[in-house]
Amino acid sequence: MKTLRAVNNILASVSMMLAMLIIFIMVAALFLSASTRFITGTGFAWFVELPPVLVSWLVFPLLGPLLKKGQHIKVDFLTPILSKKFNIILFLLVNLVAFISACVFFKAGLDATIMYYNLGQVMEIEISIPLWWMFLAFPVGFLMLALTSLELLIDNIFNLINR
Repeated sequence: MKTLRAVNNILASVSMMLAMLIIFIMVAALFLSASTRFITGTGFAWFVELPPVLVSWLVFPLLGPLLKKGQHIKVDFLTPILSKKFNIILFLLVNLVAFISACVFFKAGLDATIMYYNLGQVMEIEISIPLWWMFLAFPVGFLMLALTSLELLIDNIFNLINR
């Protein structure tokens, strides 16, 4: 469990730093696009096209860390009215569903990435970015979600047993 927690903490730190870098690049690209258009009258298309390409790398690697911190999208109407034991059971079920879903989506994302890698397609923007590179964010993110939800699931089981 210590190893899993350490790996998840490292992955969470890396994904948070990656997210900050991506947000910086997105803002800088749009600022540079507007500045270049204002100064020269023409702009570079890839400044505008780069942010949407980076969105998948912003979203998917953050799934696990946000779930662990409780900052993922959730509906929180049962937890205030349930007892502590039933809250543990509810979180156990949520983390079990997250783990199973992450495993399924990891496999699907891996299959899509391999397919686009084998096709060798490149995005139709000014800079040649392979299409599989964008799809790689899916299996990476869902693998991180699977590891995080597994950690939380084990924690929930220990909390339920030790209660």
